[in-house]
Formats: sequence, C-alpha cells, structure tokens
Amino acid sequence: MKITKLEKKKRLYLLELDSDKQLYVTEDTIVHFMLSKDKDITLEDLSAIQDFAQRSYGKNLALYYLSFKQRTRKEVQDYLEKHEIDLDIIPQILSNLEENNWINDRKYVETFLEQHQLAGDKGPQVLKQKLSQKGISSVLIDEELQQIDFSPIAQRTAQKLSKTYAHKLPNRALHDKLFQSLRNKGFSSSQAQTAINSLELELDDELEEQLIQKELDKQYRKYSRKYEGYELQQRLTQALMRKGYEYQQIKSSLRAYL
Repeated sequence: MKITKLEKKKRLYLLELDSDKQLYVTEDTIVHFMLSKDKDITLEDLSAIQDFAQRSYGKNLALYYLSFKQRTRKEVQDYLEKHEIDLDIIPQILSNLEENNWINDRKYVETFLEQHQLAGDKGPQVLKQKLSQKGISSVLIDEELQQIDFSPIAQRTAQKLSKTYAHKLPNRALHDKLFQSLRNKGFSSSQAQTAINSLELELDDELEEQLIQKELDKQYRKYSRKYEGYELQQRLTQALMRKGYEYQQIKSSLRAYL
C-alpha cells in the first residue's frame, strides 16, 4: 500500500492510502513512523500506525484536559471514554501519565485538603465524600485525612455560624443549631462539641426575653384563633419548647403574657 495523501486538518493529519483506506493521525505518529506521501507501508505497518495514533491522540486529549487544572485518574479516564478512545488503550495512557506525574491522586488529595485548611468549612466526612466522587480510593483519602487537625476549621466554622444565628435564637436553640450545622458539614460529634465549647457562649437574659416575646407574639396569633384557656397555654408552651426555650422561661413569660 502507498500513502497518497497526508494533509493537516486542525490538530490531526488525514492520511489516505491507494487502497481507499483513510485515517487520522497525530503529528507524533508521523514523526515516529517517518510518514510521507508516496511511502509504501504494509498491513502490519498500518496496524501499528493505527494503534500508535490512537494512543497518541488519547494522550494529547488527556494533556489538553489536564492543562486547565489538576485532575484525578478517574476524571481523565471518564474524559477519554467520553471522547471514544479505545477502552483497551486508556489504561496504557493513564499509566504513562502517572509515570510522568501528570496524574497523581495523592498529590490531588494533598492540594485539595491544603486549600480547604485555608478557607474551607467542611469536616472530614464531607471531604471524604467529595474526594470519593472524584474516584479516589477510600484508603488513600483516609491516610491523608489523618494528617490533618480539623479543630481550627471546626472552630472557624462555628464562629462564623454563631455570628449568623446568635441574635436570632435562644441559647439552647443556638447550641443545637451550631451542633447540627457542624455535623451536616461533616464534622464528628466530638469535633462539633469541642468547637462550640471554645466559643464560650454566654446567656444574654435581655436578648432571650426579647426573642421569646417576639416568638410568643407570633405563636399567639397562630393559635389564639382556634384555642383558648388551658388548651391555648399548652399549645404555646409546646411551640416555644420546640423553638429551644426552657420550660421555666416559657412558664414565666406566659404568666405575664396571658
């Protein structure tokens, strides 16, 4: 067989043969096999060229994808599969990229966690979930998470949450809100409790009184339409307890309100 045409088409080259066969190859393929117009090749040569061109094209695609930001092995694999690179060739491409440190899942985790330590607000459980979604092994993630002290992150997050809710909730409800918020962000129970304790939240009697009066007005408007007397008092008591107010505090406020 003889090459009858070798023409550049954007990032690839169109190679045509006198046997009416045609294929697209990379510039690396041309250099590797010293291809040129009118060169004779065998069927064995053609098979080798096709295989090399596929691997070369796949690697170039992966490098292009990696040029924007750091990626995990699984992300690159999914990208190559999306672009219909031969599934038998993808592992070879990935291994080559790892050997040359273009892909390094451990480094990816280290960088991810370092950035989170500076400004993140998530605990280890959520971070593990996020990294697992990137296709990184649980063993690797656990090894890196164990190297981090999450106390400063939990304290920073608790402080920020406290500023948001401190003037909106009674002391007990504030504690519960902070605890649940920290748990939802992936911190363990002990990490959450330690962070909350570090805030040294103090009971503000004047604020508590303002809050309970405001809530009492709201709940009274809701329940006084349907209930009165003892039943109304019970409904109001239950509603205020659900909002985090102490029973004695509620009892005292209701005595003065009703």
